[in-house]
Amino acid sequence: MTPPRLVLDTNVVLSALLFHAGAVSWLRAAWQSETVLPLASRTTIAEFIRVLSYPKFRLTADEREDLLADYLPWCETVIVANPIEVPDCRDPFDRPFLELALTARADALITGDKDLLILAETFSVPILTVAAFKQRVSTP
Repeated sequence: MTPPRLVLDTNVVLSALLFHAGAVSWLRAAWQSETVLPLASRTTIAEFIRVLSYPKFRLTADEREDLLADYLPWCETVIVANPIEVPDCRDPFDRPFLELALTARADALITGDKDLLILAETFSVPILTVAAFKQRVSTP
C-alpha cells in the first residue's frame, strides 16, 4: 500500500521532532516507518532551517543537524515551478506549502496554522489538522 503523501507545515515538523511526548510526536515514527511520506521543496526546507535557528529553541548547530537528519532522509523532494496559482493567504510564508501541495498532488496538507486551515473548504488538496489526519488514518 502506498503511504499518504503529505505536506507538513514547519510547525508540525518542529512539534514532531522537538516534543517527544507531544500530540504530534507519533508523526515522526510514522514518517520514519514509511507509513506516511513527507513532501518537501527547496523553499519549505529553507523555511524549516530558518526556523530551527530561532533563538527561542536554543539549538546548537549539531542539534539542528540531528533534527534535519531525523526528517530529510524520509522526504520526497519536489521541484516547484514558479509561479503556481494558489489562493491568497494572509501569511506569505504559507504560500510555498500550498504550492508544494498542488505541484506534488499531495494527499493532504497537515497544519495547525489558522491561516492555512481557513482555506480548507476551497483548496483542492485537503488541509487537515494533525488530529484530523490521525483520526482519518486510524479509522477503518
